[in-house]
Order: sequence, then C-alpha cells, then structure tokens
Amino acid sequence: MTDKLDLYFKAAQSAKIGIWKMNLLTNHIFWDAVTKCILEVSDDFEPVNGSGINFYTVGENRDRIKSHIESAIQEGISFDDKFQITTAKNNIKYIECICQVEIINGKPVNLLGTFQDITNEQNLINELQLNVEKFSSIFSSANDSIFIIDTSNGVITDCNPRSSDLTGYDFLELKGFHNSKLFPEESRKQVRFILNNNLHKNEYTVDETYIITKSGKSIPVEIASGKKFQVDNITYLVCFIRDISERKNVENKLNLLSLVASETTDTIVIANPNGQALWANQAYLDLTGLTMEEVIGQKPGYLSAGPETDLQTSLLMQKAIKNKESIKITILNYNKKKEKYWFELNITTVFDNNNNFMNFVGVGRNVTSRIEKELDLKRLLDVTSSQNNKLYNFTHIVSHNIRSHTSNLSMIIDVIENTENISEKLSYIDLFKEGTEKLSETIEYLNEIITIQQKTNIEKTKIYLKHEIEKTKMALSLAIKESKITITDTIPDNLIVTAIPAYLDSILLNLFTNAIKYKSPERNPTLEIGYEIIDDYTILKFKDNGLGLDLKKNGHKLFGMYKTFHGNEDAKGIGLFITKNQLEAMNGKIEIESEVDQGSNFKIYLNEK
Repeated sequence: MTDKLDLYFKAAQSAKIGIWKMNLLTNHIFWDAVTKCILEVSDDFEPVNGSGINFYTVGENRDRIKSHIESAIQEGISFDDKFQITTAKNNIKYIECICQVEIINGKPVNLLGTFQDITNEQNLINELQLNVEKFSSIFSSANDSIFIIDTSNGVITDCNPRSSDLTGYDFLELKGFHNSKLFPEESRKQVRFILNNNLHKNEYTVDETYIITKSGKSIPVEIASGKKFQVDNITYLVCFIRDISERKNVENKLNLLSLVASETTDTIVIANPNGQALWANQAYLDLTGLTMEEVIGQKPGYLSAGPETDLQTSLLMQKAIKNKESIKITILNYNKKKEKYWFELNITTVFDNNNNFMNFVGVGRNVTSRIEKELDLKRLLDVTSSQNNKLYNFTHIVSHNIRSHTSNLSMIIDVIENTENISEKLSYIDLFKEGTEKLSETIEYLNEIITIQQKTNIEKTKIYLKHEIEKTKMALSLAIKESKITITDTIPDNLIVTAIPAYLDSILLNLFTNAIKYKSPERNPTLEIGYEIIDDYTILKFKDNGLGLDLKKNGHKLFGMYKTFHGNEDAKGIGLFITKNQLEAMNGKIEIESEVDQGSNFKIYLNEK
C-alpha cells in the first residue's frame, strides 16, 4: 500500500499536481511540495487550519471555497471547482481544486484533494471568451449585412440584424433561405460565380451587383466574400453585403458634373485638403499646356509662376489654401511654353454634411484680353491725367509770364504816348526793345516745352553714352576751360543707352552747365560722372562740389519753371524744368541729393524699355 501511495505522489508531482490533506479530527493540514510551489510559499511553510483560505481572491472566489469546505466538513459533499488566487508573492493565478471526503462511521474524518495550476489554460479561455464577445458585438452591430452560408447547399445559416434592415426579411425568414433568392435572376449567375471563385481561391474579393428586397425593390450593393472556415466538417463562407445606393447616386451626379465640367470653357480643378490636384478638365489642360499626368498629385499652379507673377497675390492664395478658406484672385501666370496669360481664379472650399472639409474646387478663366484692355485704359488715363496736370500748370505759366511781359510793354507804350519830350520817348524805345526780347524768349521756352510734351511717341534709339559725353565736353570746352572745372567719368566706351538723341544732348548740356554755373568760389570745382544699372534703368550720376541746395527749403520747387536759387544773372530757371520734362517723355525720371556748400548729385534714370 505504501509503495502504491509513493507511486501516486510521484505521478502527481510529475504532472505538477499538488496533493493536500486535512485531518478533521486533529485539524492537521498537509501540503505537498507542488502545492507549496503553486502558492509560492517556502518549502518549510507549515499550513494551519484556515490559512489556505487567505490565498483565494477576496470576493466571489473566497466565498465559494468557504462554502465548498463547509459543505465538505458538515455534510461530506466532495467538490471540483476552479478559482482565482493571489500567491504569497502577490501573483494572480488560476487553479483547479478537487476535494474528496473520507467518511468513517458516517462522519467525515479527512478531506483529500489535488491542487493544479491552470493559469495558462484559463488565460486562453478568457481570451477566447473576450474574442467571442468582441466578434459577436462586431457581428451584431456591423453596418454591413453579414451572411454565413453553408457552401454545401447555399443556405444561409446565420446573419446579423443589419441583414433584415437591408433585405426586409426578418431573421427567421433569412435563416434557412437559399442565398440566390436574394438576387435578381439576371444576377444569380454572377453571384454564383463570385462565391464559387472565392470558395476555390479562398481570398477576399469585392464585386458589385443588385439584391431584391422582400418588397421587390432592387438595390445596388457591394458584395464582399471573406475566407471560408470549417466546423464539424462543414465548410462555411462569410459574405458582407453593403448598400451602395447613395454612392451610386453620387457617382451618377459626378458623371453628369464631369461631363459638364469637361465641356465648359472655364477651367476647373479639384484638389484634396492638402491642395494637391485630384482632377482637372480639358480647358485647364489646354490653357496651361500641361498633361493630366503632370497635374494630378501636384499643387495647381506649381509651374505657373514667372518673372512678372505677383508674389503678394501668390502668398494670399497659399494662405487661403492653408486656412481652408475660399478666395478670388486675378494673377499673371505662365503656361508650359512660358507664354503669359492673365488668370481669374475662384477657389471654393467644399464640406460634407457633418462640416468636415473635403476638397478645394478652383474655377478659372483666361481674362488676358480684358486685363490688357484695362491696363491700356489705365495707361491712357494716367497719360491723360498727367497731360491735364501739365496743361493746367502750363496755362498758369503762360497766363502769368506773357501777361507780365505784355503789361510791361503796355506801360512803356502808355508812357511814350503821354510824353511830349522826344528824348524821353527815345529813351523808352530801348526798354520796349528789351521787353519784346523777353517776351520772345518766353514764347520760345514755352514752345519748346509744348514740343517736348507733344512728341511723347518719338522712337528712342541706341546711343553710345561715352561718345555723347565727349561731344558735350567739346561743345562747352571754352566754358570748362574758363571755369577751371575738373571733369572725370567712369563711363565705359561700350555702354549703350536707349534715349531720344536730341533730349539726351539737351539733358547732358544742362547738367554740365549747372555744374559750371553753380561752382563754389571756395574750392576748385569738380564734376564726377558715374553710372549703375538697376532693373530696367541705366542711372547716370552727376556729382559736383558746388554751392549745393537746401532741399528742405527748396526741394519741392527745384524742377519748377523759372525757379532760381543762387541769384546768378544768367540763370533763367528753365533748364531743370526742361530736363525733367524730357526725361518723363522718355518714361524716365530725375532725382537729386544735395547739401548747402557741399555740392549736388543729380541721378538721371534712363528707361531702357
């Protein structure tokens, strides 16, 4: 008997099954090494009556083991149950505890049992149960209709609640229903092929077809067939059916819109939330010269910028796209051949019913003809406005200057008529002669100004600047020699400017004579001539060390007619006025930097266009 008991203990230990015993007469408790190992107590741990209960998790588990032990002691009822415990090292485990009651003379005297760690098995069971609950929840609450079909006979064995909503049949009607009856006769062959094909290939497929509801309504659906599985030697197939009526309606509308968009002369581009093109119509491709492959996936306009494209307008458009805002702009773009065109673009943002941003839609048109006419009109208005201002000023000048001279002549004539003294009359003849000469000179200046303003369309020609400067120095050689002015320049021999020759000659003459006239008596006069090229302008610089000007006091009237500032007897106040008009007639301008007794630096802007 002892040998058999030893053999039993060894077998239990080999199977990692613990042995325990409780003597009800002496209250002695025995745990073998396996039991102690499961509970994670030391080998010399001595259990006492009731100490084992504390390992069972507080709550339902502990209450249940107490009830089993009590029934075993008092009524001799054996038990076999599973429990959650917390070991001495505070680890959670699952165990199976089996108890047999030894009864002598009708009374329980010993409780004999086994103690086995089933943590791994229980975790698997728990995980399986969780997955079952999870997939059961998904199956029940899925938006798609789910059918499980017995492939041996095509009968529906199970389905989810959404299936009833889609087909109009209740669950009991669908269960046992042959799947082919859900489809119109013309589609049954297609569906049978889909299911058979999937059954053999065992892979996920998606196809479109129609179903017929219980009321006879035809609904477009997407049928997705999942992988097959076997239970009790029966092969089942899972089918997912989705109502795509709304999508089909949208597709039909999109097809109509696409047809309209393709035929319109306006350009249309649809872009995703990142601003990347999803589609463009033919009008856009024709305007830009791009292919659909060059457009899709790129940001529209990525090849449209050029030298004259307005950066601020581009930045406004980029900001609107970044902020997902609508915007309307007009911008100068370039096509693939680098040809310019004016583009009017209206970018609209599109949101779904839940106010989620979906797309940008850009609708544009080529407005080059309109913009060019507007620019021409603006240029014409600017010229007209400028001419009107000049005419207004000119009228005042003519009115004032000629009236002054004629008034002076009238006074002289009046004096001559009212004096009897011949000598006195003759003395006034010289005054009259001087007055008529001044009047003639004024009329000559005014005529020159009119000529400049009338000849705004004279064509400019290419001129070697160095040659013109040398010609001017030669013409003024005597004045230059007498003034002892030192003239230097850094103008290269091959520098060409675009100007009206007569105007350039007059401008150079005025600037040279100004430097001579207004030289300072305190130092040797100098004139330095330089140049620089900025954008479309060649800028000539005439820097002298003469008397200079108080620009704060006189800058606003510097280029006015008959404005003089230094009291020179030969100053007429007409040279800079004429120079300014001649430059403006060539779309140029004149600027000055000057300080009193430091000299002046005139900058002549010659427009090379």
